Amino acid sequence: MHVTTNRPTTSTTSASAYAPARGGEEAPAAGRSTTATVTALHLSAFRALRDRTVPLGPVTVLTGPSGSGKSAALEAYEALARLGGGEVLGEVFGRASGGASAYVPRSSRPDGEGRRGFRLGCTVDGPAGPVRFELAVQAEPVLRIAGERLSVPGGRTLLSTALRDPSRPTVHAEWHSAGSGRVTRARLPGDRLATALLPLRVAGGTEEERRVLAAAEQVVVALRSVFACDPRPETMRDPVVAADSLLRGGCDNVAAVLRRTRTECTVRYGHLVEALRAGCAGPVSDVVADVSHGAGEQGRVRAAIVSGTAEGRGGAGESRTPLEWLGDGELRYVAMALVLLTGPGVLSMDPAQEVLPARQALTVLADGLDRGLDTAQTAGLTALAVRMGLRGHVRLLAAVSEAGAAVLARDPSGRVTGEVWPQEVSLVDLGA
Repeated sequence: MHVTTNRPTTSTTSASAYAPARGGEEAPAAGRSTTATVTALHLSAFRALRDRTVPLGPVTVLTGPSGSGKSAALEAYEALARLGGGEVLGEVFGRASGGASAYVPRSSRPDGEGRRGFRLGCTVDGPAGPVRFELAVQAEPVLRIAGERLSVPGGRTLLSTALRDPSRPTVHAEWHSAGSGRVTRARLPGDRLATALLPLRVAGGTEEERRVLAAAEQVVVALRSVFACDPRPETMRDPVVAADSLLRGGCDNVAAVLRRTRTECTVRYGHLVEALRAGCAGPVSDVVADVSHGAGEQGRVRAAIVSGTAEGRGGAGESRTPLEWLGDGELRYVAMALVLLTGPGVLSMDPAQEVLPARQALTVLADGLDRGLDTAQTAGLTALAVRMGLRGHVRLLAAVSEAGAAVLARDPSGRVTGEVWPQEVSLVDLGA
């Protein structure tokens, strides 16, 4: 429904789709996106999702009743991001309660050899055009990759892997190397994405190899540009070390990050103050984060909401509300607004350093976006995501409760926030 309203990294080569075009190399075609973005998730037999494609836009909000698969879709996206960053399969899926089998629906029956598993994938658009990535994971009897494929429109496969010998910890990989029908074959580890390893294995000496590399790098860049955010108010109220200034997914070090952003980017910090005026109960004239000199807290940072208009900080007309005094909903709102406004420079993530920032789009994953928020806060965060999304460098995939979905569905004119919802906001009902 559309509403009108620290990871291992991979290397890239000079033949990358993200490097400047050189003699004999193609530049991105006219009208083709220069930013690698995931435009759809493809999920099969994963948690509650039997066979589902989830379309993704600049701002996508997942709705549906409890158990419809909202959290599962976000979990799948985060898992793909971690694998794309080079993590091994066991780190991503092996630590769940019940092991990797917990990701497979109970109704899923094993095949003749006792194997059960699930499939994850995505479509990524960018300089290389639309590329489809598919991954088959065997959860039982042993967790490992069963197969992987990179393909382009028309069904042409650029890379494929297959588990041909269960006794070996490897998969058999094939990719195009030169001309029609000519492929390179190799054995690759069975616990890492072959797509993420290709830039280390392919020289890019032929046009066909460059095409394969461009597709693989596009997928990896898009998947690595992800930040999963779930602010936890119970951990956000304690003072933190001043140097701890890369925001973690739980946002427990938000005070130190606020102190850093106030110093480094006054424009974005001003936008943050404006957002907090709209989302916090009392008046807001500023947000400060100072090093505490209290007993036992030397060198640690506490943040506060400032109200009042006295000249100079600490004036007689100024009052401060420590951040730890805010309610859970307000704390979650502050943290999410900070994430949407600051971007990867102050987030604990590992974006592709070898790719220009202008060619990367941060994707924020937020499960339970409206948890603890009131109507205005839910609408306000969505409107903020839209404004940042229109700049092309921030995307949001969020899940909301049925109450939150009702807020967004019934307010296409933006009566709550004064904003007008553009077509970039998509409500995807997983219960339909």
